[in-house]
Amino acid sequence: MSTFQEIIKGEIPVLVDFYAEWCAPCKTMNPILKNIKKQFGDELKIIKINIDNNQQVASKFQVRGIPTFILFKNNEVKWRQSGIIEERNFIETIKSKIN
Repeated sequence: MSTFQEIIKGEIPVLVDFYAEWCAPCKTMNPILKNIKKQFGDELKIIKINIDNNQQVASKFQVRGIPTFILFKNNEVKWRQSGIIEERNFIETIKSKIN
């Protein structure tokens, strides 16, 4: 299994979803993330990181609220935002940051 660092340093952009099982806004974002995956296909990786199980990674990226989304490309943070994001805005933001 690839490490987190190996995953985010690749050419393919990676959207990381920091979430928790008990988080209602995180659950609200799940169908939106599925639609985003359908739209981008292999052009975008989406990984979910449960902050309760991965506190070190969440701490390293200073995740203070959830859901927090961080978009990486070539090991660089291209964008980050916390909270619920409307699907159309989310897709447009990703497009603008990965091209």
